[in-house]
Amino acid sequence: MNKFERQGRPSADEQTLSESLAVEPTVAPSDIPDISDAPPIAPPAPLTQSEVRTILMSLMLTMFLAALDQTIVATALPTIGRQFSDVSSLSWVITAYLLASTAVAPVFGTLSDIYGRRATIITSMSLFVVGSILCAIAPNMPILIIARGLQGLGGGGILPIVQTVIADVVTPRERGQYQAYFSGVWMAAGIGGPVLGGVFAEHLHWSMIFWINVPLGLISMALLLPKMGRIPVFHRRRKVDWLGGVLLMAAAVVVMLVLTWGGTRYLWLSPTIMAMIGASIALTLAFVWHASRADEPFLPLSLMGGTVVPYAMVCGGCAMGAMLGLTVYLPLYYEGVYHLSASEAGLALIPLAAISTFGAAIAGRTMARARHYKWVAIAGTIVAAATAAAMMFAPMPLWLLLVLLSTFALGLGTAFPVSTVSAQNSVARSQIGTITGATNFFRALMASFTVAVFSAILLMALGGDISFSGEHRGVVSSVVAADMIVAFRYVFGAAAALMIVASISMALMEERPLAGPAQPAELME
Repeated sequence: MNKFERQGRPSADEQTLSESLAVEPTVAPSDIPDISDAPPIAPPAPLTQSEVRTILMSLMLTMFLAALDQTIVATALPTIGRQFSDVSSLSWVITAYLLASTAVAPVFGTLSDIYGRRATIITSMSLFVVGSILCAIAPNMPILIIARGLQGLGGGGILPIVQTVIADVVTPRERGQYQAYFSGVWMAAGIGGPVLGGVFAEHLHWSMIFWINVPLGLISMALLLPKMGRIPVFHRRRKVDWLGGVLLMAAAVVVMLVLTWGGTRYLWLSPTIMAMIGASIALTLAFVWHASRADEPFLPLSLMGGTVVPYAMVCGGCAMGAMLGLTVYLPLYYEGVYHLSASEAGLALIPLAAISTFGAAIAGRTMARARHYKWVAIAGTIVAAATAAAMMFAPMPLWLLLVLLSTFALGLGTAFPVSTVSAQNSVARSQIGTITGATNFFRALMASFTVAVFSAILLMALGGDISFSGEHRGVVSSVVAADMIVAFRYVFGAAAALMIVASISMALMEERPLAGPAQPAELME
């Protein structure tokens, strides 16, 4: 009998009773702390290893769809623009998905804690598939942009729900390993998406990048839904704070627009950007005011405090920001300094995307075996900071830069599973969806903020007349390689600073014991 198999299948009442008798209270009822402060003790899941494997495979396919649609569209944009004779609106095909997916991440996380995982995963996948169909048959650019927004609503709900379902079926001690598997899914989507999108646009039709989501989405649901009834239930029905959810989404959309448009479409000090900043501050304050007075707020402010969650969120956010910021702007460096073609520059990004998965796998295995699991993330982020600082000493041969970049990615990857599992492990089981959605929301905001900061750094270093939107070839050819090297020293320095902040945050985070079966090497210090 393996760790996922159980003798028989107790009823819900019997399982609840056995859980309540498993630990005898040793303090008076008046001294019992609030359950929200206690680490969750994962009950035995009545699932066989085969059922867990089926659930995880379907979750990986589901997440692959959401990850793929963030990368597959980019290479097909020129073809789409030519068909619709509208190049000026192409950026909105990407922006609409990004805005929608970021805004709804905390919403779907909270709704999964209220209505359950099955209802929310069906809703998010339905929105995603319907949005994909509408994208494929869109007759013009405005309809395509609206359909991409609908698709983003579904895609933004997939990631937090998938991570929450993992938390339902495996213990906190084991989750880090599964988080590493899903990091591999993101790597595959990041590498394969642009290639697949280019092949579809060039040899078939650009609509195939959306049609492919329909059969894959149906397959993932056919695999997952029959097993959803066997997943332990931890959600708690309560009144939905729709006003709080709307305020949170509105604030997120305005912030994302500021970070997307600032310094590109509008100057940072332009009246439009300043008005949007004021609106985002007002919406955020309104959300905080409402959440502090609501009986059951959409996102409890107390959940964002404590000695675990804020530090875990900062660590994961800094890591995500550094990774995405370099992914966006390193092609400029490759093309301007090493004179690589666009396709060669894309291949040179593979170490950053691929090696981070190995870092996540190392951290996941460490969490399953070591008592002091957070030290792997502390060490990894320190290594990442050191290698980012080393990249400032340019120029250097391309092979050396790629070695340093791989080392940077290896250290950076350790932050993701440790920060995610630590945040989940610090809240009650009925709040895991909420905290997972909030964590992904903060990471997305931090990533957009970092991209904006890196853009501002390059604008200041290379001149205000440089534009980074659209194709980079003309921009790169007009910049002297020596100037590009100097500008990216500041970018690499900013990446190093982010990783230092991530390391400090992880060091300050409380290291709570992880519930789950002990491993033979658990006594490792």
